[in-house]
Amino acid sequence: MNTFLIIVAFSCLLVGIIGAVSPGIPGPPVSWAGLLLSSFTPWAKSSPVLLVATALLAVVITVLDYVIPALFTKRFGGTKYGVWGCSIGLLISFLGIFFGPQGLLGILFWPFLGAFAGEYIHRHALGPALLAACGTFFGFLAGTFLKVVYCVALLVVVIISLAFGS
Repeated sequence: MNTFLIIVAFSCLLVGIIGAVSPGIPGPPVSWAGLLLSSFTPWAKSSPVLLVATALLAVVITVLDYVIPALFTKRFGGTKYGVWGCSIGLLISFLGIFFGPQGLLGILFWPFLGAFAGEYIHRHALGPALLAACGTFFGFLAGTFLKVVYCVALLVVVIISLAFGS
């Protein structure tokens, strides 16, 4: 049973890392589930403080992932249309994972194009739409970076816990 839990935990940790860069999979909560599952084994015990702290951090990062692009968009002079366009672009990139060979390029391209299209349709001006789209895109990258760092950190915590015991 312990071996099964470790296999499922590592699966969650790896899916969490994939989810950190792929829309549609909540990377931080899935990675945290991997940490939690590993803590039920005698080989990789985690303290309750670590579990609670990382759970809170997963919630904060998940919320920030939605807030950061909006903040960057506003900082770069964008509107809600750019945020909506970015969200639609994320959805298109998510569907492209299953229905087309986009890979990383699609995940980066579609949110930017969506934000640009939303701003351009709203403003009918190329310069401000491009600037706002860049803000939305940088916000998307910042949120993704936070998720990846968190998910990889949890993987490292579990590996260290397994290697050196609790």
